[in-house]
Amino acid sequence: MNLRPLACLAALAVFWTLPLAAESDPAAAARAAVAQLEQATLQLQEAETARDRVKALSETLKAYETGLGAMREGLRRVARHEAQMLARLDARRDEVADLLGILQTIETSAPPVLMLHPSGPLGAARSAMMVAEVTPDLYARAENLRAELDEIQTLRLLQQSAADTLQEGLGAVQRARTALSKAIADRTDLPRRFTEDPVRTAVLISSSETLEGFASGLAEIAEGGEIAPVTADVSALRGGLDLPVEGLVLRGYGEKDAAGIARPGLLIAARPRALVSSPTAATIRYRGPLLDLGNVMILEPQPETLFILSGLAEVFGDAGQVIPAGTPVGLMGGDTSQFGAFLSRAGEGGGTDRTETLYIEVRMDNSPVDPETWFRTGKGG
Repeated sequence: MNLRPLACLAALAVFWTLPLAAESDPAAAARAAVAQLEQATLQLQEAETARDRVKALSETLKAYETGLGAMREGLRRVARHEAQMLARLDARRDEVADLLGILQTIETSAPPVLMLHPSGPLGAARSAMMVAEVTPDLYARAENLRAELDEIQTLRLLQQSAADTLQEGLGAVQRARTALSKAIADRTDLPRRFTEDPVRTAVLISSSETLEGFASGLAEIAEGGEIAPVTADVSALRGGLDLPVEGLVLRGYGEKDAAGIARPGLLIAARPRALVSSPTAATIRYRGPLLDLGNVMILEPQPETLFILSGLAEVFGDAGQVIPAGTPVGLMGGDTSQFGAFLSRAGEGGGTDRTETLYIEVRMDNSPVDPETWFRTGKGG
């Protein structure tokens, strides 16, 4: 796996530690991503099973996503800092013009001319003393102006240099996603609680009008209606689970959307093509399109508890498989292949790069509960 994209990114990120705000440091994030990528690459080289390969590729993809996120934040800071500097210079346009005019007059005035003062030699001497006192201050102001113009030029060169690195990084991410999809498809070592009957599944989908109705009939999709029992208990993890995807909460449990519709789940804003992972070890009870929810992944971490994830562009795995915690279960939609779109979102800032949404619903005994009783969302702290 090529380390050059994130290595270049880390080098560029050194310029991004500008004293602009007490936000997360993109340079530190880039360096952490490089270390994570190097470790994942080593794991990939040493992987002996399909499961090991999936784990290593998952870490690789997360490292690239972290690194590109650092680049996005760095470019946003650079663009903002350049705009602030240009605005300050524009506000001082008259002052800068006067300064340049005075300096040009001083530098082009010959010494003999200065001696032709109306008050004679004494007046000329006084004038020379005044010029001598003022000149250092003028040149200091000129040096400050030159430094500001040089910094603006450096910022512009940085953004131009970032284009090649970013394009290479985006290509590497896409290759990692492709490799991950293949590794998951090749995986055959996962335990299985049941085998899905496609006819039974189709009948259940066609007869279900609600998510609740579909969830209540999940036992019917197994061949012969038989599902191996489990004794898993993850209740001790309640309130401490990571979200399945890195993102921000757009709407909470029971909050109404713009149409006035309230849903018993969380709506998470995520970046395009972000990796979605299982928060705990779980059984895949269903994966595929459902109702108006798009692609859905239904996970059962313990009996009578379901984690329902909807809005994915791709889903991984097969119904009946028992997967470890952290296993990739899908990818968000959207397009990250175009540098222009990426750079545009980076310049906007404010979370505008999180254009995809993942809906999370938790059902216990076939009744919805607030997902925030299970997941850490970062709200309120």
